Amino acid sequence: MSIAPINQTVLVVDGETDFLDWVRQQLKASGVRVITETNSANAFKIFCLEKPDLVIAEMHLRPSGGLDLLAKIRAESPNAMVIIMSAFGTTQAVIESMKLGAFDFLRKESLPFTMKVVVDSALKASAELRMASPAKPALTVEQYHDDIVGQSEAMQSVFKMVGRVAMSDAPVLVTGESGCGKELVACAIHNYSERNKKPLIAINCAAIPENLLESELFGHEKGSFTGAATQRIGRFEQGNGGTLFLDEIGEMPLAVQSKLLRVLQEGEFSRVGGNATLRSNVRIVAATNRNLEESIAKKEFREDLYYRLNVVGIHLPPLRARVEDIPLLAEYFLSRIAQKQHRPLLQLSGDAIKVMQAYPWPGNVRELQNTLQRACVLATSDVLLPKDLPLGQVTGASEHNDPSTGKEIQGIVPSALPALTDLTVDEAARLLFEALTNENGGRELLPWVEEDFTRRAMELSGNNQVKSSKLLGITRATLRKRLERIGIRGASSSGE
Repeated sequence: MSIAPINQTVLVVDGETDFLDWVRQQLKASGVRVITETNSANAFKIFCLEKPDLVIAEMHLRPSGGLDLLAKIRAESPNAMVIIMSAFGTTQAVIESMKLGAFDFLRKESLPFTMKVVVDSALKASAELRMASPAKPALTVEQYHDDIVGQSEAMQSVFKMVGRVAMSDAPVLVTGESGCGKELVACAIHNYSERNKKPLIAINCAAIPENLLESELFGHEKGSFTGAATQRIGRFEQGNGGTLFLDEIGEMPLAVQSKLLRVLQEGEFSRVGGNATLRSNVRIVAATNRNLEESIAKKEFREDLYYRLNVVGIHLPPLRARVEDIPLLAEYFLSRIAQKQHRPLLQLSGDAIKVMQAYPWPGNVRELQNTLQRACVLATSDVLLPKDLPLGQVTGASEHNDPSTGKEIQGIVPSALPALTDLTVDEAARLLFEALTNENGGRELLPWVEEDFTRRAMELSGNNQVKSSKLLGITRATLRKRLERIGIRGASSSGE
């Protein structure tokens, strides 16, 4: 939904009056009120008085430069939208501008091509920010003492299971998709058990080579194999009295599975290369994102070991199955990020929460955490809007085949159009002219088509230049020039 820039004000600051006149004429078509000023000190006074929706300031101003003006404006109004421009976009100038919270940095020579797009985007963000109301989760994060968070019925069932099994020594198998928080469940089981004074040791079975995993678990004697210069105490011995968490148990080699089964059955093991029989009082919690029953059918996992591990099973639902937990999880992660980075706590707007709840989260809670961390790093205001969330651009995304690789890629579903193979050139041209007349009145067709198709190609390819150039049927060099002209940044040039 686009927000029309009605009754919005733009303050433009530049030392050249001819340039200010040109900008005024360019922005006049957008229906905004334009205030111009040549002096940075006067510009700050105007900002404090007028509270404009957007400030566009030249780097080199008097009596102080554009970066000083940016810093003063952001100190006065932390959510202010400021665009810095300069004829010389040096690396240092660009970095310093973005570090101080600029919405964007534009080179003057590219303004005829980029200014309208960037200004429209800044005014839309300003309007959204003024209308945004921070979301209010039902519960506060202070009520949680563990990293595992959730108030949905599905998570309440998980918490109940954790409470029931915590006081026993029965092996537990935690299942669920990658990123759901299976290790957090293992930590909760340990922390609420009588073993919490002893260590919780975690091993990722998929990350350790087969020839080293046995030694990692059970230890080895000096000289038992090449490179064994000293005796090593294995994880079973180190975790005596505590809990051993075996993550990605489905990736454990069959040879090691047999030895693990013996430990679970007899409670005894030997170090690699050793003869002594050792015992360890350790509780096993295993986790996997694989369907172990299918692995058993394929002879990739021992059935007897599966039943030994799955004495108590706990299944973690994916995040898309408990969307009511997203506001609380988001507030929890934002609180942790603020504490860790020693920065003010950011809040999510109600619209941002809706976008997050509509997204399917293939990476589950881990993806949510990473998304919020990225948003906090790049945020220019104290309220996160949908535009601040990369997932806000792919809500309702579907998968498409990349014609250059045959692989599926994520992207925005284009506006509904008849199949191109069913269209004649005349019909396609008619549709384009109708779209231009109905939605983009006052614009020329060819520049509009070039810009719009380029943006859609970049969205469909995940901002990959190689894939986009193939979709558009142009060279990478041509695409790079076009991206620079229309102001699309941050695109990957990788062909992988």
